[in-house]
Amino acid sequence: MRRSKKNRLRVLLWSAIAIFLVVTATFPRWITIFYPRPHQDLVYSMAAQYDVDPLLVFAVIRAESKYQTWAESPRGAKGLMQIMPETAAWIADQMKITDFEAEHLHDPEMNICLGCWYLHDLQKEFKGNLPLTVAAYNAGRGRVSQWQEAGQWNGSADSLRDIPFPETREYVKNVLANYRAYHAIYDKDRVGSRQDMVIQILGKT
Repeated sequence: MRRSKKNRLRVLLWSAIAIFLVVTATFPRWITIFYPRPHQDLVYSMAAQYDVDPLLVFAVIRAESKYQTWAESPRGAKGLMQIMPETAAWIADQMKITDFEAEHLHDPEMNICLGCWYLHDLQKEFKGNLPLTVAAYNAGRGRVSQWQEAGQWNGSADSLRDIPFPETREYVKNVLANYRAYHAIYDKDRVGSRQDMVIQILGKT
């Protein structure tokens, strides 16, 4: 009886090892189902033009619209990168884009172009600080600057709990998690972290 139980445990252990090896051996091919790169040529082209990490753009798109071109939030944000029409109009004016209309935000090329420019602009303002940039994309640069000036949040990834807005707090956590996942999957220089990322992604999806 005891030997039979040991045999069953041994079989279960080796089965688990075999499954883990199969999963990691085929990673990242299957995991791209959960973390795709839609409109890849557009994203890489616009990201290069505006000096933004394309994997950050994909991370934002995943958090904002789940890759849906026609996505629209209850507040009116539109398209892949969920840009508010008034923000988009300001960006278009800064970029000298004429005849801009809010419905153009459902066009992937226009949406990604404006979104990449905006991320670059926020990165400049917040001196490349990623959590601050992502928070400002969600809550607005004015609010984020106020939080810093008031000492409410120092802008570090280790103190996200201090972000005053719960929505922004969860948004930043989500985008940063997406960003880490995209790097683990697509960044060839980070192969060593991939097995751990498989476990993390499986738990999150």
